[in-house]
Amino acid sequence: MARRALAVLVGLALLGFAAFFLLTQPRPGNLDDLKGVTGDTARGQLVFTAAGCASCHMAPDSEGTAQLVLSGGMGLASPFGLFRVPNISPDPVQGIGDWTFESFAHALRDGISPAGQHYFPALPYNAYNKMTGQDLADLWAYLQTLPPSATASQPHEVGFPFTIRRLLGGWKLLFQNRNWQMTEVATPELERGRYLVEALAHCAECHTPRNALGGLDRSRWMGGAPSPDGKGGIPNITPGKLHWSEAEIFAYLTTGFTPEFDSVGGHMAYVVDNMSKLPESDVRAVVAYLKALPPVE
Repeated sequence: MARRALAVLVGLALLGFAAFFLLTQPRPGNLDDLKGVTGDTARGQLVFTAAGCASCHMAPDSEGTAQLVLSGGMGLASPFGLFRVPNISPDPVQGIGDWTFESFAHALRDGISPAGQHYFPALPYNAYNKMTGQDLADLWAYLQTLPPSATASQPHEVGFPFTIRRLLGGWKLLFQNRNWQMTEVATPELERGRYLVEALAHCAECHTPRNALGGLDRSRWMGGAPSPDGKGGIPNITPGKLHWSEAEIFAYLTTGFTPEFDSVGGHMAYVVDNMSKLPESDVRAVVAYLKALPPVE
C-alpha cells in the first residue's frame, strides 16, 4: 500500500513538473508585421530618444556624446534585488552586434533572449510589446550606427528563487499584457500620446504601483508608486492629483521646471532631456494623454 501511494505521489510530481515546464516555456510572438520592413536611421533616432534607451544603457554618470556608448552597468533597484543594465552596443561579443533583427524584436516584445531564456521585466517588454514593426526596424537600424563597447555586462544581484529564469514564464502568464490601458482614443493626437506613454516611453513602469509579485496594479494606472530603491516615491500624474494646466505640463516636460519653479531631479531629468528633443507635436500628444487619464485619488 505504501509503495503504491509513493508511486502515485511520484507520478503526480512528474505531472506537475511537466505542466510547469510546458506552461513556463518561452513563447515567441508572431513577427509577420516585420516582413519587408526597412529601417530608417533618422526615424530610429527619434524612437531611441522617446524610449529613453540611453538613459538606462549608458555607463553610469556619462555625459554628452558618451551617453551614446551603450555599455550598460547602471543598477536598477527593486524589492527583488539589483538588476544591472546590459551592454546593448553593436559590439559583436559583449553587445548585441551578432543578433538578428528578429532576435532583437523578440527581446523587446516578448522578453526572450536569443538563447531562448526569459528576460527579467526590468526590461519593459510589457510596454515595448505594443511597438510597431516600423519603429522596431527604425530603432534597430539606428542602434547599428552607435559606437561599439567591449565592456562586459555585469550580472544581476538577485537571490534565490528569482535566479530561476523559468519562473518568469509563470510571471508572464500572470502579468504579460499586450492590450492598451486606454482603450478609447478620440483623436489622432490622443492615439499618438497613448503610443508614446504606454509603449515607447513606458511611463507606467515607474508611475504605476506594483503588487507583491511585481505586476502592475492597473486599477491605479499612473497613480504613483513607492520608489523601487525604498527612498521616497514616484508621483501620481493623473488628473486626480496633478492639477497643472496643459501649458504647465508641457513646460515641465520640455524645461524641467514646475509651475512653482522647482526643478526636475533624479532619473526624471533624463526623461525631460529626451522629451525636449522630440517634435513639439509629440510632447503635446503626451500632455493630451495625461489630461485624459481617469483620475486616481
